[in-house]
Amino acid sequence: MHLRRKPETKRVYSEETAGRETTIARKILLRAARFVLIVALLISFLPMVGCLESTFNLADDSRLPRWVTLPPGVARADVSITLGYYTSLGGYDAKVTLRNREGKTLAEVKGKMKCHSSFASYPAYEVVVANGITEVIEHKKMEPKFYITDDPAVKKMLFARYRACE
Repeated sequence: MHLRRKPETKRVYSEETAGRETTIARKILLRAARFVLIVALLISFLPMVGCLESTFNLADDSRLPRWVTLPPGVARADVSITLGYYTSLGGYDAKVTLRNREGKTLAEVKGKMKCHSSFASYPAYEVVVANGITEVIEHKKMEPKFYITDDPAVKKMLFARYRACE
């Protein structure tokens, strides 16, 4: 018994069919290019934002950092100051946020941390530079508070370490 083979038919493409296929290919290519662009933009913003590592509130009995000035008519007791440490591709960053009692942000200052410490023991210190002003942050114990220190002995020790980190 012989099986019959169907005769092969040649496909004939019209200009209309070829044009439709080209349009579909262009759409796919444009969507892929748009997707790649969006992914590239998102990745490029990561170093600027960084990942929040930890957050602390300025202790009530600490002085304000010199980077922060209170608006006219606002008392120290009427605001809160939050310090956030960020890890980014460019190193360690710090962001200080000044808020009123309602939680509205009044000011934000971004700075760079020099010689990031590991918080292996307390008190722990960080040297943060913002707007060209260097402040020493003190963490007296494991708690969500920070202090600004002016202790000359601490500054001497940290600034020796700070020079070595550059």
